[in-house]
Amino acid sequence: METVLRDGHQSLAATRMSTAQMLPILDKMDQAGYYAMEVWGGATFDSALRYLNEDPWERLRIIRKHVKNTKLQMLLRGQNLLGYRHYADDFVKLFVQKSVENGIDIVRIFDALNDPRNLRVAVEATKKAGGEAQTAISYTTSEVHNNAYFLDLAKQYAALGADSIAIKDMAGIMTPENAYELVSMIKDAIDLPLEIHTHATSGIAPMTYLKAIEAGADIIDTAVSPFAGGTSQPATESMVLGLRSLGYDIPVDMDLISDIADYFKSIRQGFLDDGTINPKVLAVEPKALIYQVPGGMLSNLLSQLTQQGQADKYEAVLKEVPKVRKDLGYPPLVTPLSQMVGTQSVMNVLTKERYKMVPNEIKEYVKGLYGKTPAPVDPEIQEKIIGNEPVITQRPADLIKPELPEIRKEAAAFADTDEDVLSYGLFPQSAKPFLMKRKDPFYDIPVQNVTVTTEF
Repeated sequence: METVLRDGHQSLAATRMSTAQMLPILDKMDQAGYYAMEVWGGATFDSALRYLNEDPWERLRIIRKHVKNTKLQMLLRGQNLLGYRHYADDFVKLFVQKSVENGIDIVRIFDALNDPRNLRVAVEATKKAGGEAQTAISYTTSEVHNNAYFLDLAKQYAALGADSIAIKDMAGIMTPENAYELVSMIKDAIDLPLEIHTHATSGIAPMTYLKAIEAGADIIDTAVSPFAGGTSQPATESMVLGLRSLGYDIPVDMDLISDIADYFKSIRQGFLDDGTINPKVLAVEPKALIYQVPGGMLSNLLSQLTQQGQADKYEAVLKEVPKVRKDLGYPPLVTPLSQMVGTQSVMNVLTKERYKMVPNEIKEYVKGLYGKTPAPVDPEIQEKIIGNEPVITQRPADLIKPELPEIRKEAAAFADTDEDVLSYGLFPQSAKPFLMKRKDPFYDIPVQNVTVTTEF
């Protein structure tokens, strides 16, 4: 599965590749023989509206028009969709329906806490719309996250009606040995296609893929070489050539993939020249294996501290991250929890007093509003963060009233379609100006007071 149009440029170039940059190579990519291409979801939606002045729905329709033979795949954060909070069920159902209608074949659905309750509605909506529901395990390691835990989770995901299962190793920390064992266990127990997703951050990803394949994995995620390596995926060409030398039959056209790589080289060079790609994200970071921190989170922490003139506290913050994770019941470090745990760790180090300052999101997390934590939150820490406030035990979205009627009302003046309403509901601050400007090109230009004089 080729990731260059989504995770490849999200991991290396802050999701800044435009539709215009993708368009000339789409027909060739469609002929290359990939099983699927990941083209949407993750941060692409927000980035298109906020930074590229593009309609993400239009991008999807354009890609679908050119890609007729290959499945199109997207990444969805369960009840969070593409945002950072839980959305009401009516909103989730419409978003998934429209994603499939506009061209998505496979919806990869994950939850940051691996709480199956947060996937159920998105899985049902995908299948109802005629799409393939792929449920993804957010892979991490801790005292509670062992292979027996992940096997049980895979069984629960299969019971939800999943068409395929993915192991999503966002930090690139799954070792070759563990990949072999976990894939063997899942393939023995569940008769569904199994896809493996990892990142090259820590330097072990190609070995991890090989052992996963030896254990029976069906699909691996790779990025064509100009957008591979570092915090992205291993390179498509290298994996194909290496696996073919071991006797694996991989039905892709290497001549076409070579042309695709040549095409993306100039785009990558442009991003390097203008600073969009920071060379640091191309480096191998073995510390990811020690601290269990995704590469993107490592660079975010460093930049947060540098902006505050506290770059010398980087090591102290890295050592604080595992402690905060333990306190909070070992959440996997994936969006939005990686950002939340990172921010709390920075606050703990900079204030020199643990949990003296606590972001609102962490308070909501401790109250159970993100879902069931993998292990219980430390009772002393819980009291420090929320005092005696109650912790909810039901599915968080059960507490959210239907949202669509109110969002439709708010967006009535500038939203022409369901897709516009969904864009506004997800990212109101970027979608509203984008949609208003589409109706009125002079929308955000201030009115000028002009004094007219008749003297000549």
